[in-house]
Amino acid sequence: VLVNNAGIVRDRMFANTSEEEFDAVTAVHLKGHFATMKHAAAYWRAKSKAGESVDARIINTSSGAGLQGSVGQANYSAAKAGIAALTLVAAAEMGRYGVSVNAIAPSARTRMTETVFADMMSTQDKDFDAMAPENISPLVVWLGSVESRDVTGRMFEVEGGKIRVAEGWAHGPETDKGAKWDPVELGPVVTELLAKARPPVPVYGA
Repeated sequence: VLVNNAGIVRDRMFANTSEEEFDAVTAVHLKGHFATMKHAAAYWRAKSKAGESVDARIINTSSGAGLQGSVGQANYSAAKAGIAALTLVAAAEMGRYGVSVNAIAPSARTRMTETVFADMMSTQDKDFDAMAPENISPLVVWLGSVESRDVTGRMFEVEGGKIRVAEGWAHGPETDKGAKWDPVELGPVVTELLAKARPPVPVYGA
């Protein structure tokens, strides 16, 4: 079982984010996930091709910011969205070798979140601390278990006692002219498509 969970933040509004801050966040989150996954995947693939039985798990850590975006966190949101896509591709590629790949998007109190989201991370319930980080671990344990063998390519949002399946991007309303469009035609066409589409999920903090 491989669990990827390393992370940092360098929060600024997009126009104020430096290239160094963007690179630092994507290096730890996105490339950090890639680096460990690459070595684990190569190891398990080699075992499978050698005829050995493989029943392995990769559990990645994305974020609601990666699924919906978060104001002041362009670098973090982009990195976490990349982890979601990386999870889907790895699941599609590694299933034949006995490896399932899933991701969680947790909301919990940590050293990183308790200052950035101070209001959200406070708890009002004396009987149940919904923001306690230990609420996240049961799903991680289950995803690493034998019982989860057939679950792969999924994103789970976790907060307190809530577990939600994130359904991600999906094809929406469509039109097909059957020929190349002229830009002058597209105004009413796009307007009609948007009228039929679901409204976008609001960005955190917008």
